[in-house]
Amino acid sequence: MVIPLLREYDDATEEASPPATAATAPGGARIDIENVSHWFDVPGGNKLQALDGIDLHVAPGEFVALLGPSGCGKSTLLRLVAGLEPATTGRLAQDGAAITRPDPSRIVVFQDPTLYPWRRVRANVALGPQARGVLRQQAHRVDDALARVGLAEFADAFPHQLSGGMAQRVALARALVNDPRLLILDEPLGKLDSLTRLQMQGELLQLWQRSGFSALLVTHDVEEALFLAQRVVVLSDRPARIVAQLQVDLPYPRHRGHPRLAELRHEALRHLGLDASW
Repeated sequence: MVIPLLREYDDATEEASPPATAATAPGGARIDIENVSHWFDVPGGNKLQALDGIDLHVAPGEFVALLGPSGCGKSTLLRLVAGLEPATTGRLAQDGAAITRPDPSRIVVFQDPTLYPWRRVRANVALGPQARGVLRQQAHRVDDALARVGLAEFADAFPHQLSGGMAQRVALARALVNDPRLLILDEPLGKLDSLTRLQMQGELLQLWQRSGFSALLVTHDVEEALFLAQRVVVLSDRPARIVAQLQVDLPYPRHRGHPRLAELRHEALRHLGLDASW
Protein backbone atom coordinates (compact mmCIF):
# COMPACT_ATOMS: atom_id res chain seq x y z
CA MET A 1 0.00 0.00 0.00
CA VAL A 2 1.06 3.58 -0.44
CA ILE A 3 3.06 4.76 2.56
CA PRO A 4 2.83 8.45 3.46
CA LEU A 5 6.06 10.39 3.07
CA LEU A 6 7.29 11.22 6.54
CA ARG A 7 10.32 13.19 7.61
CA GLU A 8 13.35 11.48 9.13
CA TYR A 9 12.64 9.90 12.44
CA ASP A 10 15.57 7.76 13.49
CA ASP A 11 14.71 7.15 17.12
CA ALA A 12 11.06 6.21 16.34
CA THR A 13 9.71 7.84 19.48
CA GLU A 14 8.09 11.13 18.39
CA GLU A 15 4.32 11.40 18.10
CA ALA A 16 2.44 12.43 15.00
CA SER A 17 -0.54 14.64 15.71
CA PRO A 18 -3.62 12.98 14.10
CA PRO A 19 -5.87 10.99 16.44
CA ALA A 20 -5.78 7.21 16.41
CA THR A 21 -8.23 5.22 14.33
CA ALA A 22 -10.45 2.68 16.04
CA ALA A 23 -8.71 -0.55 16.97
CA THR A 24 -9.55 -3.56 14.85
CA ALA A 25 -10.92 -6.76 16.27
CA PRO A 26 -8.44 -9.60 16.77
CA GLY A 27 -8.26 -12.58 14.45
CA GLY A 28 -8.39 -12.99 10.71
CA ALA A 29 -10.82 -11.15 8.45
CA ARG A 30 -13.51 -12.69 6.28
CA ILE A 31 -13.25 -11.41 2.72
CA ASP A 32 -16.12 -11.72 0.24
CA ILE A 33 -15.56 -11.00 -3.47
CA GLU A 34 -18.85 -11.25 -5.30
CA ASN A 35 -19.18 -11.16 -9.11
CA VAL A 36 -16.34 -8.63 -9.45
CA SER A 37 -15.35 -7.45 -12.92
CA HIS A 38 -12.94 -4.63 -13.64
CA TRP A 39 -11.91 -2.55 -16.64
CA PHE A 40 -9.08 -0.08 -17.16
CA ASP A 41 -9.23 2.99 -19.38
CA VAL A 42 -6.62 2.84 -22.15
CA PRO A 43 -5.54 5.48 -24.70
CA GLY A 44 -8.02 6.10 -27.46
CA GLY A 45 -11.06 5.95 -25.21
CA ASN A 46 -11.09 2.17 -25.09
CA LYS A 47 -11.33 -0.09 -22.05
CA LEU A 48 -9.23 -3.13 -21.15
CA GLN A 49 -10.94 -5.80 -19.07
CA ALA A 50 -8.76 -7.26 -16.30
CA LEU A 51 -11.26 -9.31 -14.23
CA ASP A 52 -14.38 -11.17 -15.28
CA GLY A 53 -16.99 -12.21 -12.71
CA ILE A 54 -14.69 -13.18 -9.82
CA ASP A 55 -16.48 -14.91 -6.93
CA LEU A 56 -14.15 -15.73 -4.05
CA HIS A 57 -14.56 -16.02 -0.29
CA VAL A 58 -11.69 -16.10 2.21
CA ALA A 59 -12.57 -17.49 5.64
CA PRO A 60 -11.18 -15.85 8.80
CA GLY A 61 -7.60 -17.03 9.28
CA GLU A 62 -7.44 -18.81 5.92
CA PHE A 63 -4.36 -18.73 3.68
CA VAL A 64 -5.36 -18.47 0.01
CA ALA A 65 -2.98 -18.24 -2.96
CA LEU A 66 -3.84 -16.82 -6.39
CA LEU A 67 -2.03 -18.48 -9.27
CA GLY A 68 -2.24 -17.48 -12.90
CA PRO A 69 -0.40 -16.32 -16.03
CA SER A 70 1.60 -13.10 -15.92
CA GLY A 71 -0.59 -10.08 -16.55
CA CYS A 72 -3.86 -11.93 -16.03
CA GLY A 73 -5.18 -9.58 -13.33
CA LYS A 74 -3.98 -11.12 -10.06
CA SER A 75 -2.40 -7.93 -8.73
CA THR A 76 -5.43 -5.95 -9.88
CA LEU A 77 -7.63 -8.13 -7.69
CA LEU A 78 -5.32 -7.52 -4.73
CA ARG A 79 -5.58 -3.76 -5.25
CA LEU A 80 -9.35 -3.99 -5.14
CA VAL A 81 -9.28 -6.07 -1.97
CA ALA A 82 -6.87 -3.57 -0.40
CA GLY A 83 -9.30 -0.76 -1.21
CA LEU A 84 -6.77 1.09 -3.35
CA GLU A 85 -9.39 1.47 -6.09
CA PRO A 86 -13.05 0.50 -6.54
CA ALA A 87 -14.20 -2.40 -8.66
CA THR A 88 -16.02 -1.48 -11.88
CA THR A 89 -18.82 -3.92 -11.04
CA GLY A 90 -19.51 -6.33 -8.20
CA ARG A 91 -18.96 -6.13 -4.46
CA LEU A 92 -16.03 -6.59 -2.10
CA ALA A 93 -16.54 -6.77 1.67
CA GLN A 94 -14.59 -7.40 4.84
CA ASP A 95 -16.61 -8.99 7.63
CA GLY A 96 -19.79 -7.88 5.86
CA ALA A 97 -18.78 -4.22 5.45
CA ALA A 98 -18.11 -2.91 1.95
CA ILE A 99 -14.46 -2.24 1.10
CA THR A 100 -14.33 1.34 -0.15
CA ARG A 101 -10.90 2.59 0.90
CA PRO A 102 -7.60 1.40 2.36
CA ASP A 103 -7.68 0.39 6.03
CA PRO A 104 -4.93 -0.49 8.55
CA SER A 105 -6.59 -3.88 9.06
CA ARG A 106 -5.61 -4.77 5.47
CA ILE A 107 -1.89 -4.44 4.80
CA VAL A 108 -0.14 -5.01 1.47
CA VAL A 109 3.39 -6.43 1.24
CA PHE A 110 4.87 -5.93 -2.22
CA GLN A 111 7.70 -7.64 -4.10
CA ASP A 112 9.90 -4.61 -3.44
CA PRO A 113 10.30 -3.91 0.31
CA THR A 114 10.03 -0.13 -0.42
CA LEU A 115 12.02 0.87 2.65
CA TYR A 116 12.98 4.50 3.14
CA PRO A 117 16.81 4.44 2.81
CA TRP A 118 17.35 7.39 5.19
CA ARG A 119 15.36 5.77 8.02
CA ARG A 120 16.76 3.09 10.26
CA VAL A 121 15.05 -0.29 10.46
CA ARG A 122 13.09 0.58 13.60
CA ALA A 123 11.89 3.85 12.06
CA ASN A 124 10.78 2.05 8.86
CA VAL A 125 8.78 -0.45 10.91
CA ALA A 126 7.24 2.39 12.93
CA LEU A 127 5.72 4.12 9.88
CA GLY A 128 2.17 2.85 10.40
CA PRO A 129 1.76 3.74 14.07
CA GLN A 130 3.52 7.06 13.47
CA ALA A 131 1.21 7.99 10.60
CA ARG A 132 -1.84 7.15 12.74
CA GLY A 133 -0.52 9.18 15.69
CA VAL A 134 -0.31 6.25 18.09
CA LEU A 135 3.43 5.56 18.15
CA ARG A 136 3.97 6.64 21.74
CA GLN A 137 1.33 4.19 22.95
CA GLN A 138 2.40 1.40 20.60
CA ALA A 139 6.20 1.72 20.61
CA HIS A 140 6.44 -1.75 22.16
CA ARG A 141 4.77 -3.20 19.06
CA VAL A 142 7.66 -2.02 16.89
CA ASP A 143 10.21 -3.97 18.92
CA ASP A 144 7.84 -6.94 19.13
CA ALA A 145 7.40 -6.99 15.34
CA LEU A 146 11.17 -6.86 14.82
CA ALA A 147 11.61 -9.75 17.24
CA ARG A 148 8.95 -11.78 15.43
CA VAL A 149 10.89 -11.54 12.16
CA GLY A 150 14.27 -12.11 13.83
CA LEU A 151 15.69 -8.61 13.33
CA ALA A 152 15.81 -7.20 16.86
CA GLU A 153 19.59 -6.87 16.61
CA PHE A 154 19.30 -4.84 13.39
CA ALA A 155 16.85 -2.22 14.68
CA ASP A 156 19.40 0.58 14.27
CA ALA A 157 20.73 -0.53 10.86
CA PHE A 158 19.98 1.28 7.62
CA PRO A 159 18.34 -0.56 4.68
CA HIS A 160 21.56 -0.55 2.61
CA GLN A 161 23.18 -2.65 5.35
CA LEU A 162 20.63 -5.47 4.93
CA SER A 163 20.46 -8.44 2.60
CA GLY A 164 17.46 -8.85 0.32
CA GLY A 165 15.85 -11.37 2.66
CA MET A 166 16.42 -9.14 5.68
CA ALA A 167 14.89 -6.16 3.88
CA GLN A 168 11.79 -8.21 3.11
CA ARG A 169 11.60 -9.21 6.78
CA VAL A 170 11.55 -5.51 7.63
CA ALA A 171 8.63 -5.08 5.23
CA LEU A 172 6.82 -7.94 6.97
CA ALA A 173 7.53 -6.40 10.38
CA ARG A 174 6.18 -3.07 9.11
CA ALA A 175 2.97 -4.91 8.19
CA LEU A 176 2.75 -6.94 11.40
CA VAL A 177 3.15 -3.91 13.67
CA ASN A 178 -0.37 -2.88 12.60
CA ASP A 179 -1.84 -6.23 13.74
CA PRO A 180 -3.46 -6.75 10.33
CA ARG A 181 -6.51 -8.92 10.01
CA LEU A 182 -5.67 -9.53 6.34
CA LEU A 183 -2.15 -9.68 4.93
CA ILE A 184 -2.16 -9.08 1.17
CA LEU A 185 1.00 -10.51 -0.37
CA ASP A 186 1.85 -9.42 -3.92
CA GLU A 187 4.73 -11.74 -4.84
CA PRO A 188 6.67 -10.68 -1.72
CA LEU A 189 9.45 -13.23 -2.31
CA GLY A 190 9.74 -12.83 -6.07
CA LYS A 191 13.07 -10.98 -6.11
CA LEU A 192 14.90 -13.21 -3.64
CA ASP A 193 17.44 -15.85 -4.59
CA SER A 194 16.16 -19.42 -4.49
CA LEU A 195 17.68 -20.41 -1.13
CA THR A 196 16.55 -17.23 0.63
CA ARG A 197 13.11 -17.63 -0.92
CA LEU A 198 12.74 -21.14 0.50
CA GLN A 199 13.80 -19.91 3.93
CA MET A 200 11.41 -16.96 3.79
CA GLN A 201 8.51 -19.21 2.79
CA GLY A 202 8.97 -21.11 6.04
CA GLU A 203 9.23 -17.90 8.05
CA LEU A 204 6.13 -16.42 6.44
CA LEU A 205 4.21 -19.59 7.23
CA GLN A 206 5.27 -19.43 10.89
CA LEU A 207 4.20 -15.77 11.14
CA TRP A 208 0.76 -16.64 9.74
CA GLN A 209 0.36 -19.58 12.13
CA ARG A 210 1.38 -17.53 15.16
CA SER A 211 -0.57 -14.37 14.31
CA GLY A 212 -3.83 -15.80 12.99
CA PHE A 213 -4.40 -13.23 10.23
CA SER A 214 -6.02 -14.14 6.92
CA ALA A 215 -3.60 -14.18 3.99
CA LEU A 216 -4.13 -13.60 0.27
CA LEU A 217 -1.00 -14.34 -1.77
CA VAL A 218 -0.26 -13.70 -5.44
CA THR A 219 2.56 -15.81 -6.85
CA HIS A 220 3.75 -17.26 -10.16
CA ASP A 221 5.45 -20.12 -8.31
CA VAL A 222 3.23 -23.23 -8.23
CA GLU A 223 5.35 -24.95 -5.58
CA GLU A 224 5.28 -21.85 -3.38
CA ALA A 225 1.49 -21.61 -3.61
CA LEU A 226 1.04 -25.28 -2.70
CA PHE A 227 3.61 -25.19 0.11
CA LEU A 228 2.05 -22.15 1.82
CA ALA A 229 -1.66 -22.05 1.11
CA GLN A 230 -4.64 -24.03 2.30
CA ARG A 231 -6.38 -23.27 -0.98
CA VAL A 232 -4.95 -22.37 -4.39
CA VAL A 233 -7.16 -20.41 -6.78
CA VAL A 234 -6.12 -20.81 -10.43
CA LEU A 235 -6.97 -17.92 -12.76
CA SER A 236 -7.22 -17.82 -16.54
CA ASP A 237 -5.55 -15.43 -18.95
CA ARG A 238 -6.84 -11.85 -18.91
CA PRO A 239 -9.60 -11.10 -18.26
CA ALA A 240 -9.07 -13.31 -15.22
CA ARG A 241 -11.72 -15.87 -14.39
CA ILE A 242 -11.47 -18.58 -11.75
CA VAL A 243 -10.84 -21.88 -13.54
CA ALA A 244 -10.09 -24.08 -10.52
CA GLN A 245 -9.78 -24.05 -6.74
CA LEU A 246 -7.43 -26.65 -5.29
CA GLN A 247 -7.74 -27.64 -1.64
CA VAL A 248 -4.27 -28.42 -0.29
CA ASP A 249 -5.38 -31.16 2.08
CA LEU A 250 -2.06 -31.59 3.88
CA PRO A 251 -1.23 -30.63 7.46
CA TYR A 252 1.58 -28.27 8.43
CA PRO A 253 4.53 -28.50 8.43
CA ARG A 254 4.60 -29.77 4.86
CA HIS A 255 7.35 -31.72 3.16
CA ARG A 256 8.17 -30.38 -0.29
CA GLY A 257 8.67 -33.90 -1.64
CA HIS A 258 5.26 -35.20 -0.53
CA PRO A 259 3.54 -37.16 -3.34
CA ARG A 260 0.28 -35.25 -2.78
CA LEU A 261 2.03 -31.95 -3.52
CA ALA A 262 3.33 -33.47 -6.76
CA GLU A 263 -0.24 -34.46 -7.70
CA LEU A 264 -1.57 -31.00 -6.94
CA ARG A 265 1.27 -29.39 -8.87
CA HIS A 266 0.40 -31.43 -11.94
CA GLU A 267 -3.27 -30.51 -11.56
CA ALA A 268 -2.45 -26.80 -11.23
CA LEU A 269 -0.20 -26.91 -14.28
CA ARG A 270 -2.93 -28.72 -16.23
CA HIS A 271 -5.35 -25.90 -15.53
CA LEU A 272 -2.66 -23.46 -16.67
CA GLY A 273 -2.02 -25.48 -19.84
CA LEU A 274 1.56 -26.26 -18.80
CA ASP A 275 1.41 -29.92 -17.82
CA ALA A 276 2.72 -31.46 -21.06
CA SER A 277 6.31 -31.66 -19.83
CA TRP A 278 5.47 -32.98 -16.34
